[in-house]
Amino acid sequence: MNQANVERLVSKLRYNVKPRRKLKNIDGPEGRLRKIQKTLTALLKYERIEVNYNRADETRGYVEQLIDRAIRDGPTHKETMEMANYWITEKQLVHKLFKVLVPRYQNYSSAFTKLHNAPSIYPLTYYKRAVLELKGNVYPSLDQHNTLERYQLHNLLLDAAKKEYRMEKYKEIADNIKQ
Repeated sequence: MNQANVERLVSKLRYNVKPRRKLKNIDGPEGRLRKIQKTLTALLKYERIEVNYNRADETRGYVEQLIDRAIRDGPTHKETMEMANYWITEKQLVHKLFKVLVPRYQNYSSAFTKLHNAPSIYPLTYYKRAVLELKGNVYPSLDQHNTLERYQLHNLLLDAAKKEYRMEKYKEIADNIKQ
């Protein structure tokens, strides 16, 4: 059996799974699954959501697996459609999964989602917040670019000003030494 056939048999997640946390729900495991269904549906609908970090982290695994199965098996596969119908509560989003998201992520070799830390709303809650988003969405990027990059215009101007300032100081020191 060659490598391509093995990859189709065994699905692999494209991100590191963190150790499982104890997630509690008043309604028990069924309530927890309902919350994950709602979060997953909201993510597919809006493509970027802000939730508690633990729920975002757990939902991310289900979203990754759902998209991966949709890409590998397609809409004609019975088990994949049952899985999509179970996890997605708004049925028009099943069509979005296969018609929009599968073509978008067809050639991805990395994860389909991104998880960003979000600032917590301190007085109201102590839970860690996160932004979970699908890659390639229409919203502006949340990635913070390094503001200390050397060749940005403002950094070049600051470097030139520092150099000029140092040269003036060196001249003053040299003049003081000569006197």
